[in-house]
Amino acid sequence: MNTALTDEFTSINSIYDATTLELVSTEPTICALQLPSQFTISIRLEFPLDYPDAPPSVLGTQNAGDEGTKKGAGKRLADLARDVLARVYRPGEPCIFDLLGEVGEELQRVEEAKHDEQAAGQEDNPDYADGLQEGTVANHDRALASSDDLPHLTPPWTVSPTVTEKRSMFIAHVAPVTSPAQAKSYIAHLLVTDKRVAKATHNISAWRIHGTDDTVYQDCDDDGETAAGGRVLHLMQLMDVWDVVVVVTRWYGGV
Repeated sequence: MNTALTDEFTSINSIYDATTLELVSTEPTICALQLPSQFTISIRLEFPLDYPDAPPSVLGTQNAGDEGTKKGAGKRLADLARDVLARVYRPGEPCIFDLLGEVGEELQRVEEAKHDEQAAGQEDNPDYADGLQEGTVANHDRALASSDDLPHLTPPWTVSPTVTEKRSMFIAHVAPVTSPAQAKSYIAHLLVTDKRVAKATHNISAWRIHGTDDTVYQDCDDDGETAAGGRVLHLMQLMDVWDVVVVVTRWYGGV
């Protein structure tokens, strides 16, 4: 494997499970990729010698699942991975992290659509409302509603491309804010709704806000990465950036 692929192995398997990306053969370089929530199905990826200057190929399934797996699920998953790979790959940029994230979101949307269809069918049943149990969707909604930190709408994040440095992977989120309370609520929403971000080694944040009556609010949080929040805030000061919150997420790659 070349250095870029070796670094991606280390990063992916430190962010996700240790067996998410596994080497199957070296000539050619073929790997098995475990996709999010698909515990019994993995796909085969072939990497060219000049990856990431050239894209990997989805060969099919490495493991088609157990007896409980629905017929054709492996093929559908491989087709989905091909479609997503065609969207996320950029020449010269590692793409497996983005592939995992996009496929995970697609699978989540499918599950949510199924859930909505089931819920619509249940609502036609007059006994449904009376039979709703604690710990179901109602309980989930109550848990979210009980937190004053979470905004009612998804924050308008702008998300950076993935940056890899010394095997660590970084992604930044930035959104406009008008108060420290709003900045804190946006950060809380990100950590609750994005499992990848919540599992990261560090989520470094900073914000600068012009308040009323010439009041200025500036603050930062290292989240365990010494002086990192202060450096993000200092960069925002140098750039004269105002009325935004920035969250820099780091997945430690072992170096």
